[in-house]
Amino acid sequence: LTPVANVKHLSVCLSVCVSDIISTVEFNHTGELLATGDKGGRVVIFQREPESKSEPFSQGEYNVYSTFQSHEPEFDYLKSLEIEEKINKIRWLPQQNAAHFLLSTNDKTIKLWKVSERDKRPEGYNLKDEEGRIKDITTVTSLQVPVLKPMDLMVEVSPRRVFANAHTYHVNSISVNSDYETYMSADDLRINLWHLDITDRSFNIVDIKPANMEDLTEVITAAEFHPHHCNLFVYSSSKGTLRLCDMREAALCDKHSKLFEEPEDPSARSFFSEIISSVSDVKFSHSGRYLLTRDYLTAKVWDLNMESKPLETYQVHDYLRSKLCSLYENDCIFDKFECAWNGSDSVIMTGAYNNFFRMFDRNTKRDVTLEASRESSKPRAVLKPRRVCAAGGKRRKDDISVDSLDFTKKILHTAWHPTENIIAIAATNNLYIFQDKLNSEMH
Repeated sequence: LTPVANVKHLSVCLSVCVSDIISTVEFNHTGELLATGDKGGRVVIFQREPESKSEPFSQGEYNVYSTFQSHEPEFDYLKSLEIEEKINKIRWLPQQNAAHFLLSTNDKTIKLWKVSERDKRPEGYNLKDEEGRIKDITTVTSLQVPVLKPMDLMVEVSPRRVFANAHTYHVNSISVNSDYETYMSADDLRINLWHLDITDRSFNIVDIKPANMEDLTEVITAAEFHPHHCNLFVYSSSKGTLRLCDMREAALCDKHSKLFEEPEDPSARSFFSEIISSVSDVKFSHSGRYLLTRDYLTAKVWDLNMESKPLETYQVHDYLRSKLCSLYENDCIFDKFECAWNGSDSVIMTGAYNNFFRMFDRNTKRDVTLEASRESSKPRAVLKPRRVCAAGGKRRKDDISVDSLDFTKKILHTAWHPTENIIAIAATNNLYIFQDKLNSEMH
């Protein structure tokens, strides 16, 4: 972003309700649609408004396009286990025709949805009357050709596939392959490969479950396919490692091709070291050359050609190191923050507490802290950079003390438009959409 700090608010959506807490955000491949999933099992799709000559500032605004119930709460009677309806992930399929397709998943079941438009309806049936009732055949004396007549635009969402009964543990990731025919789903201990047309069978490609569960030392936290090479995928673990796997080497990818791991500094080791080193999200860059990971305190960029250490390390909220004990007691230390690349892989974004989110420019090494809040959500208002000062440190005007941070307000889910400087921020019950000021002024 040039400059990173100039971000302009466009719209605030979604009402406030406990079940409306947003659990995932995802742009489609063109950026014209934006989907959110919530804890109530609903998916809300927003569509970008076309540019208007009479209202030049409306370009870029996203309005509700469709809402549907994706998952319902279930109960596994064999295991006496309640299965939440919460949407864990949404992934769009590349558009092949006029319709859009997306995958959504809760802890156990993945569903493929078709989103299509209808603005015409057939009229003039031979065997049905205008209200749709079947006519008496004896009354039909002539044949007519049905015609299509215009009608109000209707968005139809229909389930096309249900991929179930393949995961013993909670699904944390789904990723569509670049071959557009397969996708993978990952839970704590296994990764499965699916064909989009086959619902009753999947192939297990990673299994880290030990013979004795008492020997379990790590779990899978996230997984993603390479954006260009359909044989490559990466998965992260709770030990802070990344494993790059090549499906050409073996059917079961338990042996990785590359292991990305940063050597631990013995002097910095503490009781919380293992917890805060767990990787909560991993994303390939659009070029496919780099990996972006997020752990509790840092965001790291890895080069696929260098396994020994990250290429870049960015401190997201280093001022929390002194607060790890209290964060452990209130369970915040187990929060799973996501991360995102911009379209040119030059800027990364991730969330923090107090409804703050952070951006890091990889070229200039500049960074900025911004806040998603209702107070600063007036249309076309420029967000002011925020600064957090450590406890006991010197405070400048508008600085916020680390002791004043609200840990119940957290930005866990973010998404970046694939080509433009438009970002979506999920702040608990609210969705904020921001646009780069300079970018908007060029329209």
